[in-house]
Amino acid sequence: MSQLELGLDTFGDVTAGPDGKALSHAQVLRNVVDEAVLADSLGVDFIGVGEHHRADFAISAPEVILAAIASRTKRIHLGSAVTVLSSDDPVRVFQRFSTLNAVSNGRAEVILGRGSFTESFPLFGYALDQYEELFSEKLDLFAALIRNRRNPIRSSAGPGSRPPRQAIAQGGVNGGGNPPCSGGATRMGMSRPEWWAVTAERSSFAPTTCSTTPA
Repeated sequence: MSQLELGLDTFGDVTAGPDGKALSHAQVLRNVVDEAVLADSLGVDFIGVGEHHRADFAISAPEVILAAIASRTKRIHLGSAVTVLSSDDPVRVFQRFSTLNAVSNGRAEVILGRGSFTESFPLFGYALDQYEELFSEKLDLFAALIRNRRNPIRSSAGPGSRPPRQAIAQGGVNGGGNPPCSGGATRMGMSRPEWWAVTAERSSFAPTTCSTTPA
């Protein structure tokens, strides 16, 4: 039987200080790092930080926060919860987490998701009506990179089209609590099982059709 692992996750929620006023985003980010350091000292196995681009959550660049945590911890695994792959570049995600994995001595984990909040789509110029198509296409490419293949979309770009060779230790897909959207991690050959997160009311999870084609 596999050993039980215990972890924490946070979006960097903006909370109030002792004076009742909202903390600055800068202070919230420092608090998240301190909390992760404490978790590491107590033997917690995993800390996940989620990506958001809105006023009530402070973390918009998970890998940067995780790198800061890596510099002050020894054993805790470091992951995104989640990285919104639909509105990001799979090659850059791969490179950022490969770098994090190298500097943390193999403790990086990436959890890929569509985004239960959708503010990143207009922010980065993506259409919401391509919500599923974007994720499926980019997950295919990310899976190809995990398998250390040449970038199938940018193969004409020359030697720079292959990402760095340092490997991401773990990878997984957040199914978002929607059964038709699950199973991506297994089909993509990623090392982590499916992650499910319920961040909205039950009525928000209407049936949908999802497609993920192995690379």
